[in-house]
Amino acid sequence: MREIAERLQAWTAAGRPFALATVVSVTGSAPRGPGAALAVDGGGEAVGSVSGGCVEGAVYELCQEALRSGRPVIQRFGYSEEDAFAVGLTCGGSVEVLVQPVRPGAAAGLAAGIAAVAAGAPVALVRVVGGPEPLLGAALAVTAEGHHGGLGAERLERAAVLEARALLAAGRTGRLLLGGDGRPCGGRAADGVALFVESYVPPPRLLVFGAVDFAGAVARIGSFLGYRVTVCDARPVFATRRRFPGADEVVVDWPHRYLAGQAAAGALDGRTVVCVLTHDAKFDIPLLEAALRLPLAYVGAMGSRRTHRDRVARLRDAGLTEEQVRRLRSPIGLDLGARTPEETAVAVAAEVVAHRRGGNCQPLAAGNGPIHHNA
Repeated sequence: MREIAERLQAWTAAGRPFALATVVSVTGSAPRGPGAALAVDGGGEAVGSVSGGCVEGAVYELCQEALRSGRPVIQRFGYSEEDAFAVGLTCGGSVEVLVQPVRPGAAAGLAAGIAAVAAGAPVALVRVVGGPEPLLGAALAVTAEGHHGGLGAERLERAAVLEARALLAAGRTGRLLLGGDGRPCGGRAADGVALFVESYVPPPRLLVFGAVDFAGAVARIGSFLGYRVTVCDARPVFATRRRFPGADEVVVDWPHRYLAGQAAAGALDGRTVVCVLTHDAKFDIPLLEAALRLPLAYVGAMGSRRTHRDRVARLRDAGLTEEQVRRLRSPIGLDLGARTPEETAVAVAAEVVAHRRGGNCQPLAAGNGPIHHNA
């Protein structure tokens, strides 16, 4: 929902009713994951997507019906071999979609969640997707400090807030099954209330060190992938906003000092990606020594194989363990035969995505396993 939150917030502020369709469950292969959303306002305008096209028309009709009836609904879409013309997913998977009307002044939990997502604030949006019919679509917006909305039962609501806060702290989206008294149901779906929890946290960070020509292309593709991008270099003549318009921020500082400051401030986490493009040992080694000691998602460095061997020797001399040294992705990127900065940026981004999602970096045509991975 993140990509349409600002539009939904604008509709809410203008008092425009709309229906929101959200993917709350995925089985097998599907074009979009849990949390993908499509919204339709009272005038028929649509934003977002739940399937990349397979079932958009049917979901659009469900949204219009929800606006007319005022009632939420859960609909499952899957592949049907019996009826080739049935609405479904051509990829063979199945999705469950929650469609709920949102009217001005109502749905306080959902409205608060949309506002938080639009503002970029951390929030877990909790919605009832199974259980007693009167609860379907009931929503909570949970933050680290409090919550908005309600689920109609105090003990259930209290348990849902605690569980959602834990998922928010981990940056995870998932489903919960709780009894009406808030206790875990142990998988007995018929006895409980199913909750879908979407965690929205600030975007992951991409730190690009070295204000070289390749850095501009890496910054642009990092922004395209949803990262908050920082370009850092100790040389003010190169580290300028004009040279890196695709970055969220450009910093003039010694790379290792900037990284240490960000770590001390708690601004880095297990999703942070570090790309070292400086080609200069006096910058690279202190920076890599610090980065490889931190629990970051990915640390890569540009350079030849000879440069890599020299780096590894220096890092070992600096006291890094073999496990820490093995975390270094160098030479950076996948072997795509890249030469230009833009091609190199694609190679780097491909390795980052593969590392994040658990991809094996082989052509999809070369295998017969699942297309989508869960790392």
